[in-house]
Amino acid sequence: MNSNKFLTGRGRERLTLEEQTLLEDSSSNVQVVKTRKTLVRRGEPVCSSMLVVEGFVCRSADDHRGRQQMVSLHIPGDFVDLDGFKLKSLDHNIVAIGSAKVAAYSHDALANLSEHCPRLAELFWLSSLLDAAIHRAWIFRLGRLEAEARAAHLFCELHARLEMVGLAQDVSFALPLTQSDLGAALSLTVVHTNRVLRSLRERGLITFRNRQVEIHDRKALVSLGEFDPAYLYASDRITPIGRPVDAE
Repeated sequence: MNSNKFLTGRGRERLTLEEQTLLEDSSSNVQVVKTRKTLVRRGEPVCSSMLVVEGFVCRSADDHRGRQQMVSLHIPGDFVDLDGFKLKSLDHNIVAIGSAKVAAYSHDALANLSEHCPRLAELFWLSSLLDAAIHRAWIFRLGRLEAEARAAHLFCELHARLEMVGLAQDVSFALPLTQSDLGAALSLTVVHTNRVLRSLRERGLITFRNRQVEIHDRKALVSLGEFDPAYLYASDRITPIGRPVDAE
């Protein structure tokens, strides 16, 4: 398990060898999970938190009709549910998107790490703060952007975050989401999501096919999505791709 991605992915500092060893040795279980597996159910007691090693994991909430709203998406290097460390249950589900590998850390282990390695404690706190910053960006995206701009913003964010952990090329990255998943993240129907993707392709901005995203015009995509990566707090780890026109 390359837990060094934990810090690289959250965009600040790299783990020292001693810290990396501590983190890896403290994991109680590393498991490969099947696509669509629910890892934590809303309201159930939790006694551990998960670090994504491979693949994608999402947090989601369902309405009374069973319709899913994706409220966050986690990539390799992300702790998914550090909030459960203190809250002891979650108000949402955690689901694997595609097959994934996750490492579990008991809350006792996290408490021990925090006590004996203050820098790791600070970095756990930083991870939670960055999750909150990303949540605020998702709220902005859903609340203020039109459908095509929402999709543009999400693709820009994922490219930036994946680039930070070495999982994105200059113009492409793997994304194991279906159109239904994208709709759940963008609060759009599948039909509307399909129209949005077709429009972005016809405008020469991106192509999303066979779980692969290829960006054709990065600056135009950034402008459309009003994307400013400042909320990721990792500008030195993100290839400059321009800023929204009105951000000058």
